[in-house]
Amino acid sequence: MRKKTLSFAAFAVCLGLSLGFCTNLVQAKASPDFVVTAPIALQDLPKEGQDTYQRIRQGGPFQYEKDGIVFGNRERHLPHADRGYYREYTVKTPGEKSRGARRIVCGGEQVRLPKQCFYTQDHYTSFREIVNVP
Repeated sequence: MRKKTLSFAAFAVCLGLSLGFCTNLVQAKASPDFVVTAPIALQDLPKEGQDTYQRIRQGGPFQYEKDGIVFGNRERHLPHADRGYYREYTVKTPGEKSRGARRIVCGGEQVRLPKQCFYTQDHYTSFREIVNVP
């Protein structure tokens, strides 16, 4: 029985293609650290979002137990910051029995005076920076 062997040239081509594929995978990971779409003015948020923002500035009270917990930014959709910098808050969705998909995520050293806040209406898939805030 004749044994099939791979020629050195064929091996080199396969190795080159494999390395090239791996390099492309690494390069694909090298996308921007964060993706934030067009900003949104505070007054253009839904009424429930404006109410949530005001409660953040007042330190509460919040309707949901998880409001104010640390937001990990694991998907890196927001600018890089140390763990604990971002906190998330629920924006009530009319007719929704659970927390729904809308959130405000704020970052800063002082919880009541965040440096910047972001609104998401699709459960962290996209964010819009909230601008024109007092």
